[in-house]
Amino acid sequence: MLYHLLAPFAKRHILFNLFNYITFRAAGATLTALLVALVFGPRIIDALRRYKVGQVIRAEGPASHQGKRGTPTMGGLIIILACVSATLLWARLDSRYVVLAVVATLWMGAIGFLDDYLKIVRAESRGLIARWKLAGQVSFGVALGVFLLVWPLAPNLHAASTQVPLFKYYLLPFWPPLYVLFVTFVLTGSSNAVNLTDGLDGLASGLTAITAGAFAIFAYLFGRFDAARYLGVYFLPGAGELTVFCGALLGAALGFLWFNAHPAQVFMGDTGALAIGGALGTVAIMLKAEFLLLIAGAVFAAEALSVLIQTSAYRWRKKKHGKEYADAHRVFRMAPLHHHFEKLGWAEPQVVVRFYILGVLCAAVALATLKVR
Repeated sequence: MLYHLLAPFAKRHILFNLFNYITFRAAGATLTALLVALVFGPRIIDALRRYKVGQVIRAEGPASHQGKRGTPTMGGLIIILACVSATLLWARLDSRYVVLAVVATLWMGAIGFLDDYLKIVRAESRGLIARWKLAGQVSFGVALGVFLLVWPLAPNLHAASTQVPLFKYYLLPFWPPLYVLFVTFVLTGSSNAVNLTDGLDGLASGLTAITAGAFAIFAYLFGRFDAARYLGVYFLPGAGELTVFCGALLGAALGFLWFNAHPAQVFMGDTGALAIGGALGTVAIMLKAEFLLLIAGAVFAAEALSVLIQTSAYRWRKKKHGKEYADAHRVFRMAPLHHHFEKLGWAEPQVVVRFYILGVLCAAVALATLKVR
């Protein structure tokens, strides 16, 4: 909004020329999202507490988590409010990149909100039935894939394709229907991966800030012709505006972390986790950087993979040897992965900080792939 209002005055005064710079607006979006989260966060937390929107803790979870019962959840509303408002204020609203990123955040956030509402407010233990939640995620993934095929964001590139790390100017092509399935898989996988990671105070929000920061850099570089040419990646006209969105997501995650750090005053719930995962997945898809998301968000991926391995191994052993054998021979002491390390005796803050370190290393590796080509 500020770009459209103030950038035209650049000819009258050089000060307004700042709004033509993506870096300036990205910094503004980051700070704005941070301030919005810090200002409105306590009010939202108080409202959640007043309406008794408290976290439900699984009986089979770590014993140390039982004390968190009743802590306000659905705090993802703070992240969505901060991220979307900052994006609308600082980004170009005529950018399809920005519009799609915002729509993805709101759509996935709405699915998560409905799940949290049914689970906590309506006291329906299952929340939104899994197949309906999956249907909401898949429907947006299919719609996004079809949209990108019909109206490509980068007309200079093959629409049904993605870039591959470590290879200069190489696009992995897809058969169009397969590309739609690929987009759907990435979007659904990323949203669920963040959701599964959200199990310790500050874990998902901190990792979100790290990953969003990395993708802010990717968006800026891919959106500049000179930088893209120097690095041997494909130039994506207009993609630089996603730097503003990623900056807003970074600021929103940091602002939420202020309240979500141990001991947490609020949890993001599915409202925030699905919105974040949908946002990161959509950004990666639009930048044709899905494999970079797998690297930069490797901790998210590991959390999801641990659940898949645990569940698959349990079902196989139960079918072959019986329930008692399956219970006694689990791959992890508990899934997702962060609970496994808690069961090994790591304190919750210790797990979180060490996962942060791994997240930073993964983001650094993803950034390093831009030069290793």
